Amino acid sequence: MTPPRRRATLPAAKSAGQSTGGAGSKASKRTVGAGLKPAQPPAKRIASARSRSAGHLVVSIGCPAGVGPEVSVAAALRYAAGEAPAGPGRTRVRGARPSVVLVGDSATLRAAVDFLGVGEHLLVPFAMSADGAPAPPGAVLVYDPGVRVSPRDRAPGAPTRRAGAAQLAFIEAAYGLTRALPRAALVTGPVSKEAIARSGVPGSETFLGHTEWLQALDGAASSVMCFASQALVTSLVTTHLPVSAVPSALTRSGVKTACVALAELLAARGHAEPRIAVCSLNPHAGEGELLGVEERTAIAPGIGAARRACAARFIGPIGAETAYRKAARGEYAGVVAMYHDQATIPMKLLAFGDAVNITMGLSIVRTSVDHGTGYDIAWRGTADPSGMLSALVCAEQLLARR
Repeated sequence: MTPPRRRATLPAAKSAGQSTGGAGSKASKRTVGAGLKPAQPPAKRIASARSRSAGHLVVSIGCPAGVGPEVSVAAALRYAAGEAPAGPGRTRVRGARPSVVLVGDSATLRAAVDFLGVGEHLLVPFAMSADGAPAPPGAVLVYDPGVRVSPRDRAPGAPTRRAGAAQLAFIEAAYGLTRALPRAALVTGPVSKEAIARSGVPGSETFLGHTEWLQALDGAASSVMCFASQALVTSLVTTHLPVSAVPSALTRSGVKTACVALAELLAARGHAEPRIAVCSLNPHAGEGELLGVEERTAIAPGIGAARRACAARFIGPIGAETAYRKAARGEYAGVVAMYHDQATIPMKLLAFGDAVNITMGLSIVRTSVDHGTGYDIAWRGTADPSGMLSALVCAEQLLARR
């Protein structure tokens, strides 16, 4: 099912004196989330900020009971300090960097700060201003959408219904803030689809993932899930649906859209006319229709339509094992997959923790980590923030090309 299409609004922020239900440092002028105001400035103020701000990377911190809060805080502070992920070709945009805005409840962010042992003064309440509200050097901005999360709700690996509702509220508030700011990208932390779907929030039972939900919030005609790393770049024709439903879900239009989206992403990464492999659905590309007809009925027509729509060179349909093997060797700039695990298995074998999830087709830039909630390691001090740092740097690069 598709999530209900509704307009994202920014909820009123919690006042400094309102209880958050969590332990933390005593409130002060720079306490996380203290005195935050909803981002509802007049249009003229938003317009005047364009030329003065380097922009913002708005981060929804994910499930409070998972690794999202700790990796979001840790990565944001590393990003604000000027760090970038290690590896060949890892360069960031020159000049001033966008400011990071963490979107989450004050109690959970205070808990993450205390847990990581970093200075709480480095997290500064966000407020829209005429200069685009940049963060002080080395600091990170915080926007509290007014959601109460108790210590029980963020118990490691045991999300409550309220935790499910909170992570959905973080997504929607972060999306709304990204749209309200003059120049911003959305970066999402890991969420539990099950916890959100069972949270009791009206419409949440249809939640299948960020990609589908954000498409509905955005009113976009389409959205394409992509993954990018130094080793591999790929897009998906279908996303979160049962494997048994994939054949009937493949259409000429869907294949074309995923092909063109990948070409656009590769162009943003410096590939003017990339060679792109397009996977078959069936083994051996259907073996002359002995193993299936989807290559003829949907995939080949979609490739033909994509060739007419953009300058990329599409090769296929070819077997997925051949497409990904050759792409990993550099023979293809990217690969179009037909279904979820066809793309994510090679991606995570080659670049787990380094890859970035990117949604193409939206009116905004959206990136995310390539990992889940990590309930088994949450709040233990072993979660690696490198994936979130990669997502921040990727969002910065994509935002600079808009």
